[in-house]
This record gives sequence, structure tokens and C-alpha cells, in this order.
Amino acid sequence: MAKRYQAAELVQHIKDGCTVALVGFGGMGQCDKILQELRKQFKETGHPNQLTIYHTAGQSGRTNGIEHIAEEGLIAKIIGGHWGLAPKTRELIEQNKVECYCWPQGQLTHLLRAMANKMPGHISSIGLGTFVDPRIEGGKFNERTKEKEDLVKLIHINDEEFLFYSAIPFDYVFIRGTSIDEEGNITTEEEPIKLEILSAAQAAKAYGGKVIAQVKYTAKKGSFHPKDVVVPGYLVDGYVVAENPETEHRQAPLTIYSPVFTGDIKTPVKEIEQAPLDSRKMIGRRAAQELFEGAVVNLGIGIPGDVIGPITSEEGINEDLKLTLESGIIGGVPIGGNSFGIARNASAILDHEYLFDYYHGAGVDITFMGAAEVDQTGNVNVSKFAGRHIGSGGFIDITQSAKKVVFCTTFTGGGLQVTCKAGQLVIEQEGRFKKFSNEVQQITFSGQYAAAREKRVMYVTERAVFVLTAEGVMLTEIAPGIDLEKDILTQMAFKPVISPHLKEMDKAIFREEPMDLKKSWQLNKVSTQLI
Repeated sequence: MAKRYQAAELVQHIKDGCTVALVGFGGMGQCDKILQELRKQFKETGHPNQLTIYHTAGQSGRTNGIEHIAEEGLIAKIIGGHWGLAPKTRELIEQNKVECYCWPQGQLTHLLRAMANKMPGHISSIGLGTFVDPRIEGGKFNERTKEKEDLVKLIHINDEEFLFYSAIPFDYVFIRGTSIDEEGNITTEEEPIKLEILSAAQAAKAYGGKVIAQVKYTAKKGSFHPKDVVVPGYLVDGYVVAENPETEHRQAPLTIYSPVFTGDIKTPVKEIEQAPLDSRKMIGRRAAQELFEGAVVNLGIGIPGDVIGPITSEEGINEDLKLTLESGIIGGVPIGGNSFGIARNASAILDHEYLFDYYHGAGVDITFMGAAEVDQTGNVNVSKFAGRHIGSGGFIDITQSAKKVVFCTTFTGGGLQVTCKAGQLVIEQEGRFKKFSNEVQQITFSGQYAAAREKRVMYVTERAVFVLTAEGVMLTEIAPGIDLEKDILTQMAFKPVISPHLKEMDKAIFREEPMDLKKSWQLNKVSTQLI
């Protein structure tokens, strides 16, 4: 039977140098009570220290999760996917105070299943041609790690290239549920996403590690319906009860608990606030013109996750699509910002790692992703730029596998201000730095890899649209009111190929009233079927 611990008692069992796996997604699913106590004990006693931390998705909504233990000396090594919402952790990485390996999020989730089978690692083509490829950087994410061992290796099977992600045995894994019964069975009824808690628990057990759960409620034996049990009790060694959910067990950064995000209540569409017509919405509108009825879609963090869902709701087409988020959300209207990963009105909530199976195998029809830098060969960087070590999250997994990729970014960065007048785009203030550069600082998406496989790739901005060709990035559309030379070519570090059929972007993008997105659906569907 699982033992009930006080958090202070539990962390005393964690020895220096242990490997600890965390399960969570952004600001959701974090074992905050345990992590708060872990930091407290380290600050008071200096122990435990020199921990290796393994995690799949980002582990913070800026103030919770991994941020509680982001202390020099407490952590020695991090193997994870994303730190965009973890500023203290990112500082440790950027200042070389920890070793850091960044791997694709889906590969990190699938490695858990490989480890649960006691395999030495996980094999995949995902990551080839990117910074994870050992011929480039091997996923070594800061200077301190460059001379360390290679945890990702290039292998060949039947003359095909693959990457081998090495197993990382855990001493402990911290998982979060809602309730636990007297036999240790765990349910997740108030959690907004299921995540990979079962795979993580089985991975720990396979290598002799201990599984510790954080929950809100305890229940009598036999209280749960068998199908509601997510992690069976024989996998659970101990648990901690969070008595103060507001600070120790929030459902999401924006709420302690809401039945909307568990799918128990549906929100009327009219209550979903419409986004203002700013540069982000303009980009989202043009990107959304690539949709077609019945498309299975993935939305990435940033502009796509913040605006495309609301646009489909505003345009009345949301129910004609299947929007998905890598966290396991199917359908509904995604919540953006630091609550990225949950949605209103979801039609299904899958386990994190199983949605990545679909992304890797069948591949979504279209994914919308952000971009920090784009270069002349079509490479995209979202992981490391301007001295910031953000990480790739699920970006590599999804963009490498999707049938069509649409990158969404402002044309320049740092102070860009635009407005619309009479259906034309007006640049009030240009951004301070160019996003279209000669060479990206890190390859998170390989244009060469994509072009060799004839992948359909677009780069959508508020003033211009580009596509990837064998010759490089080609300019195909410009916004009404924009001067080609002054507003586009002089604001790029390279000269793109210019389409002989260069056309103007749809004026409807730049007007306040809703667009009729369905008018482009039939053409998009036919185009998709022909390829």
C-alpha cells in the first residue's frame, strides 16, 4: 500500500545526486507542494543537492513547478523540452550553472514508454537535421554541456538514418492526480489534462525507482470506478496531500479549479471574447485561410495557440475542424498565454504521449507554429535566440511530421506597431530587429530536410507570405498598403525568391468585420487531395 507522507518527511528520503522525473505541462499538473518543500529543505540544509531533473513538456507557468527548485547546487543536470515559461530555470541554463540537454517533447514522452519496457532507449527519425542531431549539436543546450557525453546517437537501420535517445533511469518520479484511495489507485477527475503519469510511473518502476503522487483528496477502498483509475495502486509508493490547492495544487494558472477545463461544463460560444484586430490576429486570419473542412489541426504555443482558436470560434467554423493541442486536447477553443495546453469545450482529452503517436505516425493535416527566426534556406529557430534558451517543446516532433506547416510570426520584432485603415496595413513603428536572417542561430526546423521531402511549408506574417521551395524561401503575397522594397526587402537580411505571380493578401484580413473563411475551403481541400 502507498504510504502517506508529509512533504517535509518525503523530501528527506531523496539523496544527493538522485535523478528525479517531473510530470506536468506548463502551469498544469505540477506537484507544487512537494517541490516547494524540496526547495525549502535545500535552502535550510544544503540537501538534497546535485539532482538530475527529467521532464517532457515545460514545467512552469512562470511561478510554479520547476521554478520552485531552480536553485544553483540543487540541480546539476536537466534533460527536458521547454523553459519558455520558467525564467529562473532558464537563467541557470543560460549562465551554465547546470548541464542541459534539450530533446523534442514527444521523444521525451515516448522514451518513458521505452523505459517502461526496460529498453535501452528510444529510436525515431524525429530530430534529424535539427540541433538535436549529433552531427549538429546533439541536443546539448549550453556551453557547459558541449563536452559532456552524447545522449543522442545517430544509427542506421536498413540504410535509413534514425536517432537513438538513451534511457535515463529514475530514482523518483513525481506524478499528480486528484484523488487516491486506500489501495493507492489514482484518479484525475479535476485535472485539465491527463499527461503521461502512467507511462512515467511504469518507467520509474522498470528501473527500480519510486513513484510519488500528489493529490487533493483521499478515498475509501472501492470508491473509484475501475475505468476512472489512471495509475493503479501497485505502482505507487507514496503520496502527499495538498491541503492548500490555491498555492499547492492549482488546476491551471488562471484558476484554482473550474469544471470548464475538465470538460464537465460547456461554455456558450458567445461568451468567448473576440480578439482585437492587431498584428497577431492579422497573422492568424491569413494562416486560418489555409484550413479546410474536416482538417485535423495542431496549434503551437504563441500566436497560433493564442489567436487561431478564437478566430475559428468567431468565424463559426470551430466545429467543422478538429483543433488539437500537443498536451492531449482534441477539439474546443484553446486557452493561450501561460495556460496554453488546455481548452474550453474539448471533445476529448487524451494521454499526452498517445497524441504524439498520431502526430508522428499519421501526421496532422496542418500545424500552425510560431517562429523567432527564419533564414534563406527555410530553417526556423524557436529554441535559442538573443541569448535566451527557450527549448523546442513539441515543435520538432510536430513540424517534422505534419502534412503541412504554417509558421506564424511578425515580420520584425521588438516594438513593431501596425494598424489597419480601409482594408490596408499601416506600419506605425517598425520593429528593432529583423526576423528573416541570413542564418538562424539554432536549427529547430530544417528547411533542407523539409524541402528534400517536398513538405508544404508557409511563413505567414502581418505583411507578407512566403513558401518553401527547392530554391529557398519564396515571397508569394504582400499586404495591401505595403511597399515591396521599403517594407519587405529592406527589412530582411537576405533577398527571397520573388514569385512571378506575386499577389496581394486578402483585404478582408485587415478589416474589423468577420471574414468568410469557408470561401477558401473547397479550393484548399482539392489542393490537399492532389498532393
